[in-house]
Amino acid sequence: MDIEPVELLTSALVVAVLTALYLQSRLVKKMRQSREAERRAQAAERLAELGSMTSGLAHEIKNPLSTVVLNAQLINEELEEAGLDQEQGGRLQRRTKALEHEAVRLREILEDFLRFAGRMNLDPSEHDVRAIVDQLVDFFHPQCEQANVLIRADLPDHPIRIKVDEGLLKQALLNLMINAVQSMEDLPDDKVREMMVRLEEDEKEVRIHIIDHGPGIAEDRKDEIFHPYVSSKQGGSGLGLPTTRRIIEVHGGHIELHSKVGSGSDFTVHLPRSE
Repeated sequence: MDIEPVELLTSALVVAVLTALYLQSRLVKKMRQSREAERRAQAAERLAELGSMTSGLAHEIKNPLSTVVLNAQLINEELEEAGLDQEQGGRLQRRTKALEHEAVRLREILEDFLRFAGRMNLDPSEHDVRAIVDQLVDFFHPQCEQANVLIRADLPDHPIRIKVDEGLLKQALLNLMINAVQSMEDLPDDKVREMMVRLEEDEKEVRIHIIDHGPGIAEDRKDEIFHPYVSSKQGGSGLGLPTTRRIIEVHGGHIELHSKVGSGSDFTVHLPRSE
């Protein structure tokens, strides 16, 4: 059967309309993607400017705080030599010591912020991770004794060599160890206060476990604790765990948290082997 010219024209028009609609939808989608990319770029630029401003402000505040701390210490020394009566001299010394203490605390908060917000210049070289962990356990042992926490290490007998920035890795692991000890500070005396540091490996990665017997972390807080300024510890800066995660991520690794309320937590650092 022959197709009428009208039918051919109608089919062509339908194809043309459908093609035009398809091209229009693609164009609209591209325009939306372009606007979204531009919006993200502007937001990133604003965040970069804000980060630069806040870091500069933190530096500007940190310098006068150091002066406040120094002058508070000098005032205390002069009060000790001033020969004031015990009551008056003691009262003034307590006030200057409180001033010094708070200024030192603010300075430490600013230093934590600058470490977290600043650019991390990774300088990796081949190291024996087993030796690094062993040194940290030995270094941290006195602090565990002071907190009445037993620290144990489960390390392989042979070296495990991968490329890491030794200083940054030590900082990250030390933050996790401090966090583990602090989590057990308020446990009853009859509860086990023990921290295990375990090192494992396979063909793809090296894993470092920091295991505590603290109160554990609820499921809905597992992501939250890695956010800046989230801390359950009074006086804490809330930047220890976020800084630790950032250090591990710039190494190409990640942190995995296994925790059960009432049973403790296992923070596992995964570090990839060099290809």
